[in-house]
Amino acid sequence: AAGNASCTDFTLRGLFGAGPAAGLVFAVISVIFLTALTANAAMILLIRAVARLHTPMYFLLSHLSLIDMLYISTIVPKMLADRLRGRSSISFAGCAAQHFLYLTLVGAEFFLLGLMAYDRYVAICRPLRYPLLMSRRVCWLIVAGSWLGGSLDGFLLTPITMSFPFCGSRDIDHFCEAPAVLRLACADTALYETVMYACCVLMLLTPSSVVVASYARILAAVHRMSSAEGRRKAFATCSSHMLVVALFYGAAVYTYMVPHAYHTPEQDKVFSAFYTILTPMLNPLIYSLRNRDVAGALRRALR
Repeated sequence: AAGNASCTDFTLRGLFGAGPAAGLVFAVISVIFLTALTANAAMILLIRAVARLHTPMYFLLSHLSLIDMLYISTIVPKMLADRLRGRSSISFAGCAAQHFLYLTLVGAEFFLLGLMAYDRYVAICRPLRYPLLMSRRVCWLIVAGSWLGGSLDGFLLTPITMSFPFCGSRDIDHFCEAPAVLRLACADTALYETVMYACCVLMLLTPSSVVVASYARILAAVHRMSSAEGRRKAFATCSSHMLVVALFYGAAVYTYMVPHAYHTPEQDKVFSAFYTILTPMLNPLIYSLRNRDVAGALRRALR
């Protein structure tokens, strides 16, 4: 596929594989990509247009939608275009750029999801202090901090990842993310993996701990509600949020923190596909479009 590529280019194998199923996988990923873009763009426009949705929760959700749109777009369009053109090479600079953008955007989402769980905790468990604890200034600090955290991760790990000598195969199993690129390095990567592990503790385990702690407190508060219907709705909402967050963080922990000896490139491909392609589609559906306020605003907008 990269017959006319230079010796510094990489070849991206993508997620399609070979055989009769490749066309079906291409169609499914295309539909997911277009659905993710449409749903997230709709959420951003709706939140900006409807005054009732100008609250901290929806402000954070609009930025989650923006991140989802950007990071699915760093991977999927090239993958689809490569499939259509029948060639899958990527330059060294292009691979570095994809690696940096991917780390930055996914890192920003890790932080933002943790802080969104904190927002829900304050709203439900500390409602009287909510206007103070989640002021406009605090919301902007949350968004800026999430982007800064993701950017630092990208700036730290991308130069190190791309500085290794690649003297063997230059076939990257799916796209330019650290585990896939490191498999091609013909040098000792132990120190780098230690640094990456430390970054993952900060960027994965810390936000996920905030999520677990926040939702544990929320569920405890919900359990004390007198209304059975209110408890049922709150549990349904919390459980759907927790499921998506658990799958997102869980897939990333498996890919980045479990030693490579314990998982195969094929398993990496499946887990990467989940949090790269499926999560940007699921987030607006789970967090927003199932919400009564959003659904009502959307129905009014479509009339």
